[in-house]
Amino acid sequence: MPDSAKPLTAIVSPPSPFARKVRVTILECGLTDQVGLQHASNTALKPDPMLIAANPLGKLPALLRPDGPVICDSRVITRYLADLSGTDLYPQDRIWDVLTLEAMADGVMEAALTMAYEHRFRPPEMIFHDWVEAQWRKVIRTLVRIDQDWQAALAAPLDAAQIALGCGLGYLDMRHGARGWRDEAPTLARWYATFAERDAMVATRPE
Repeated sequence: MPDSAKPLTAIVSPPSPFARKVRVTILECGLTDQVGLQHASNTALKPDPMLIAANPLGKLPALLRPDGPVICDSRVITRYLADLSGTDLYPQDRIWDVLTLEAMADGVMEAALTMAYEHRFRPPEMIFHDWVEAQWRKVIRTLVRIDQDWQAALAAPLDAAQIALGCGLGYLDMRHGARGWRDEAPTLARWYATFAERDAMVATRPE
């Protein structure tokens, strides 16, 4: 149940990398006294009725607020939370880099989730293996590009893109660890080894 003493409620699910983005942002922004968590029991085929009532798309995460409609989509929610707290996760002097890298990280998550869903919801004989491998190629192409071209952005002060990327890489380890993404992006792997030890990342690490 949500914490009625807190003005905002984030609907989340621990395995979701998109929901983890919001959970990490709450911690990094120091908003635990203002944002409660409500856990949804959600699958792509059977969304939680509580989540459907908040977001008709049935997608995580969602943010309930007392002064307006529910806020949906992790990128919108993290920006709202950063603005609410005054935390500079979307710095104006780097805004286009931050938004672009965040979108790339979200794309990695989407491809990785698609792969997981293909195996989870189809009988083994119906799995579209070519589709799965096409999604993995998207992941690797993106990680290689980040490894090659985005090191300056990763070395910058903490921002929303770094949070998104850290959550995406964590999801790859959880669902697709045997595929060895680190072999393709060694510099990114070293960055992640440090980033994954941030208190907010450790506190939200999927079991």
